[in-house]
Amino acid sequence: MKHVGKMKNNGAPVAIIFRTLPGDPHSCLVVGTQGLGPTNHDALMQVIESNEAQQSFELGSTLAVRRFPDNADMLGWLHTNGKLKKIPTTEVLVTATPADSIPLNELNLLIAEQKGIKLEELAVGSVISKTPADKSTSEIQEIASVTEMPQVKNEPQILGDSDLARSLRSQADSMFKEAQKLRKQADELDPPANKKVKKVDETTA
Repeated sequence: MKHVGKMKNNGAPVAIIFRTLPGDPHSCLVVGTQGLGPTNHDALMQVIESNEAQQSFELGSTLAVRRFPDNADMLGWLHTNGKLKKIPTTEVLVTATPADSIPLNELNLLIAEQKGIKLEELAVGSVISKTPADKSTSEIQEIASVTEMPQVKNEPQILGDSDLARSLRSQADSMFKEAQKLRKQADELDPPANKKVKKVDETTA
């Protein structure tokens, strides 16, 4: 499952809000899920498990348009309550499964390579100028000093069928290309058995 991980030093579970930061590609923004309280913890996990979050490159983009049960916008609440923590990407292990994990810094490098961009270009763009007036300038600047927020809206974003279809196709294309690249890298490191047999046969012929 995307956007979940654990601390390398003690195994504490975290939600990865932004995998890299503007101007600091070797740091990320995370939330320790154990310190949220039962209600907000469950609400956050429901969002993480949603199709919208799993299709999103950054969890923060989804949290910006979702709300906790008390109607507080998730990203803003996590910030104002001091739950967002900036830490080195080397200290976070991304957990695909309970038994399978990869350091976030290594995953970021793989993603950047797959996209054909520099690591610095993975960071989210700034749309602070579009942020609603109910967020004070000082608050926005404070969040921007850690990371640049995606647009925060007062109401949840509603996607039409065509928008969702485009998103799904884009995700499918990206995943297919990544799968092809990873398969090629795997074959280079450990050629399939049939290739090994063919090579031996050609040598002995």
